Amino acid sequence: MTSTTSTATTPSTAEPLVHSDGGVLTITVSTAAAGTSLADDALAQGAQALREVARGQREAGAILLVGAGANFCAGGNVRAFAAAEDRPTYLRGLADNFHAMVAALYEADRPVVAAVKGWAAGAGMSLVLHADLAIGGESTRMRPAYRGIGLTPDGGMTWTLPRAVGAARARNIILTDRVISASEAADWGLLSEIVADDDVDALARAAAEKIAAGPWQADQGARRLLSAAPDHSLVEHLALEAQSIALRSGAPEGREGVDAFIGKRKPDWAASR
Repeated sequence: MTSTTSTATTPSTAEPLVHSDGGVLTITVSTAAAGTSLADDALAQGAQALREVARGQREAGAILLVGAGANFCAGGNVRAFAAAEDRPTYLRGLADNFHAMVAALYEADRPVVAAVKGWAAGAGMSLVLHADLAIGGESTRMRPAYRGIGLTPDGGMTWTLPRAVGAARARNIILTDRVISASEAADWGLLSEIVADDDVDALARAAAEKIAAGPWQADQGARRLLSAAPDHSLVEHLALEAQSIALRSGAPEGREGVDAFIGKRKPDWAASR
């Protein structure tokens, strides 16, 4: 296994932007610097760590996305955009790096939890849309934000948002640069849960730790089925479910889970990995 911490650190706290603990891989996507904009170092370090998970070089049962400042992530660093000598080349490089992390997030194939405190705007909103569980606070707000600076979305927003809220609502949100309240985000399925603002980080970590303590392979299988569902008819999907549950029943986790149930004991998921 590789080291459980990366070399990238936040400027304000010297804490690692990417680190593993208790089966949870935490990626700090923004810091207090530059208005809690997307941290460039987190993109590279996060993508590297996620690829290590995909290759079996780093253990992780869940991915936790957090922000170190007041917000989850307020979007890209617009001041850096403006200062770039060649803006198209600079923005293309940023988008490619951002998309490499998003692709690595999918390649890692682990449940993703996001601690969505404060604002999730622009790239921050795009990241939330890739989470399996997104826990927000009462004051959480989401906003596409791209239109406000004359740009178009990245990070997969034009792919994920219509699938989450429907095509008509997605067009309305993006083309009017709508600010989405926490209650609206929960009603529309963008947030999984709303908690007190001060509890967002702790409860998101608790959720990630709970997932990481469970059957990793079963969770991977369930996520794959959920992702595949929109592309298949019910009959086709039933066949996939039958194939998956049969496969899992013969795997160490499946055997341990069934045997523990019959033996009236708690499953030892770690030993079955």
